Amino acid sequence: MTTLNERIKPIVMPKWGLSMSEGKVTGWLKQPGATVNLGDDLLEVETDKITNVVEAGETGVLRRVLGEPGTVYPVKALIAVLAEPDVPDSDIDAFIASYAVPAADGGEDGADAGPRYEFAETAAGNIRYARRGDGATTVLLVHGFGGDLDNWLFTIDALAEGATVYALDLPGHGQSAKTLPDPTLTGLSKAVQDFMDAVGIGAAHLVGHSMGGAVSMRTALDAPERVASLSLICSAGLGPEINQDYIAGFIDATSRRDLKPVLETLFADAGLVSRQMTDELLKYKRLDGVDGALRAIASSMFEKGAQRAILGAAVGAANVPTLVVWGAEDRVIPAAHATALGSAARVEVVPNAGHMVQMEAAGKVNALIKDHVTKNA
Repeated sequence: MTTLNERIKPIVMPKWGLSMSEGKVTGWLKQPGATVNLGDDLLEVETDKITNVVEAGETGVLRRVLGEPGTVYPVKALIAVLAEPDVPDSDIDAFIASYAVPAADGGEDGADAGPRYEFAETAAGNIRYARRGDGATTVLLVHGFGGDLDNWLFTIDALAEGATVYALDLPGHGQSAKTLPDPTLTGLSKAVQDFMDAVGIGAAHLVGHSMGGAVSMRTALDAPERVASLSLICSAGLGPEINQDYIAGFIDATSRRDLKPVLETLFADAGLVSRQMTDELLKYKRLDGVDGALRAIASSMFEKGAQRAILGAAVGAANVPTLVVWGAEDRVIPAAHATALGSAARVEVVPNAGHMVQMEAAGKVNALIKDHVTKNA
């Protein structure tokens, strides 16, 4: 029998990524009294990484909105309530009054207890990584040029519901070593394999974004026994075209004014680029060794405004189970590259999303990756 409490569904401040502890409500996209369906856009939340939309994970009527625009709330704080129209207001009042924010992550009884980030000493230097979940299937997330493991902040926990998921900072990126003994695609692929050795991963499903897709494909070709499947997100390595102005602009930017418009190129909705995201990337770019590492990688991979390594034909011939996902409005690598593998891959082009499709359409992309990994486990 369904109890009344089970018919009242809380909407809470989400947790996006390993370091998020709070978020600011910037605006509601549904108003009290609106019918809410699974996957509907409910509100926008700004974090220290990005501004993004919270999607409905339940159905019902939006009976109460508690999250005030412009106000910061801790992760898991109650910000709204869903219930059917026949649930009395008094019961919703009682539910709100009795709601307690669950223990913070890392608490003694917290489900996410443990370090947010770890480090592995590898042949490629010290590598920062995150590990989530404990499923029998292993997934490894590989970010793109100039990115870091937080590019997967909407992905890692979702995939960890049914797998053990690792996300790393490639050499020269994030908090990993900035020295690059070999800045080529082969060198970065070797660094991924070294990382797998260091943390005890025999084989994994590789999910690569942008340059990380090319690194993942190179790994599948060089060490096929270690790659169970590929999920390529707006991937490099599938055609020669690339937005060289973006690459050069990212490398050369030294101020918020220079960097913000470059970052806006990554998204269909430029409003997702927050001041905090820009400032954090500027801090990274000012670290010793970063400029040299980025220039060495760009020179090796994107020489004279074109991608040097085109791997689609070889990956198709290798019969690696492959999913290709692209944002239809990608302004860094053309969405036309999505079909480079032809019938050798499942292809999904997501509307109203750009190069960071895994952030702009996280629910859709996560569902596609989960399905692909499950079918090829």
